[in-house]
Amino acid sequence: MSLYDDAVLVLKGYEDQSELRQTYLDHLAAHPDGMWKACADGHITASALVIDPEGGRVLLTLHRKLRMWLQMGGHCERTDTTLAGAAMREAAEESGIPSLQLLRSTPVRLDRHRTPCAWHLDVQYAAVAPGGAVEAISDESLDLRWFAYDEVGDVADESVVRLLDATRALL
Repeated sequence: MSLYDDAVLVLKGYEDQSELRQTYLDHLAAHPDGMWKACADGHITASALVIDPEGGRVLLTLHRKLRMWLQMGGHCERTDTTLAGAAMREAAEESGIPSLQLLRSTPVRLDRHRTPCAWHLDVQYAAVAPGGAVEAISDESLDLRWFAYDEVGDVADESVVRLLDATRALL
């Protein structure tokens, strides 16, 4: 199965945000290249909010290009075979924590936003950091920092806050 096929199956199985979910499915139906950064009309991206439920905190990255505190994530790569795998690859690369575990195998939320390269149709997951995990900043970040749940709204935009709220509701 291709990443495109996996994305269609994941989105068809996602039961929330029905209007936005349909926007994603319509985009993929109209753009066979809609998984890739080269699709100028927008593309599917995958991200994961790294959480430490025992510590009541989340790991955010200060994105080098956007200069915003965000969850880990980004463009799908040709080697990715699933959206969840793409999100976990991005989370491990950007957090430096190799042993993250998905909170659940299905997305937590969808978020469509404009970036300098195109519209990102982000499929958002949550990843749990193991106890004692040590983060390591990547070259895609200006900074990497743990924030208490109640601090996220002070540093991140509403999309990150919504993702955190949806993730906490699953814990």
